[in-house]
Amino acid sequence: MAEYPEIIRDFNLNKFAPIYFLYGDESFFIDNIIDHLENGVLDDAQKSFNQYILYGKEITLSQIISTARKFPMMGDRQLVIIKEAQEIKDWKVEMSIKAFMHYLDQPVPSTILAFAYKHKPLDKRTKLVKELTKKAVMMESKKIYDNQIGAWLQEYIRARKVKMSHRAVILLIENIGNNLQRLSNEIEKLLLNVQEGQEIDEHHVHNFVGINRDFNVFELQKSISTGNFLKALKIVNYLASNPSKNPFVLIVSQLFGYFNKLLLIHQSGFREKNQLASLLGVNPFFVGEYIEACKIYNLNFVLRNIELIYDTDLKYKGIRGFLSSKEKEEGLLKELIFKLMH
Repeated sequence: MAEYPEIIRDFNLNKFAPIYFLYGDESFFIDNIIDHLENGVLDDAQKSFNQYILYGKEITLSQIISTARKFPMMGDRQLVIIKEAQEIKDWKVEMSIKAFMHYLDQPVPSTILAFAYKHKPLDKRTKLVKELTKKAVMMESKKIYDNQIGAWLQEYIRARKVKMSHRAVILLIENIGNNLQRLSNEIEKLLLNVQEGQEIDEHHVHNFVGINRDFNVFELQKSISTGNFLKALKIVNYLASNPSKNPFVLIVSQLFGYFNKLLLIHQSGFREKNQLASLLGVNPFFVGEYIEACKIYNLNFVLRNIELIYDTDLKYKGIRGFLSSKEKEEGLLKELIFKLMH
């Protein structure tokens, strides 16, 4: 089983395998590898003759094999990419499987055949998948958990050979979450707006990513952690006035996650940053503000706040008689913030 970094490393060395099978729930890594193939194997003149982009709903395995067996015209390679491969109709047809397995035994050396199989379970017990594992470059693209986002973003930034301040990293993650494609897009946007060699800081993020400098969930959490109720209320007013961009459920969920981290700190008794980072599942540079917040919110305060957030969630879902509307959601959120801080 191959890993994403080693596949990209081989591409950069102009090393390509005859067959790639990319599958899993995280589209970013699959799409990124496919993009590398589309843009890195053939030049524009060769693409007209030797590049085939096919779609699972419109193709069968026998047609794929027939295309893969062609020889390149006026070049050394041909590229065959199957997008939405999970939709190929005859994945379970015995004759088609046998024909494909025969191709696995004797792939055409001048053909690069790549499958992008996404958002559908792959039965690893089947003979076909076992043969793919042995004879193709196979990669499972797994979803990244929230506690892995910081490390992933740092690695992505390093690979792009740029510098980004810790504060800017935190701001991006707190406001975008674990959507790798959007994080990647925002980094590329930032690179277009900073000078070469310049460190990306929080001001660049505010200016070019479209995050309001003073009124976002990240600043709301900061206001709560420092006990600044007036600022927290202003932020809630702003967030509530833009519900499509700031869903009630997302705000409450992030507040729950925040106080849950404070609970973990109180219960652990740890004070060393690396220990706490491991416990919370965050990078060490996130830890300082959580430690400061624990000085304001003791264990009993944190437990009470988690119960308040849970109760608010139940009201919003109508379990406790709450009828949702924009005005009522705004009132419910203001009430929650007041209670969390008093």
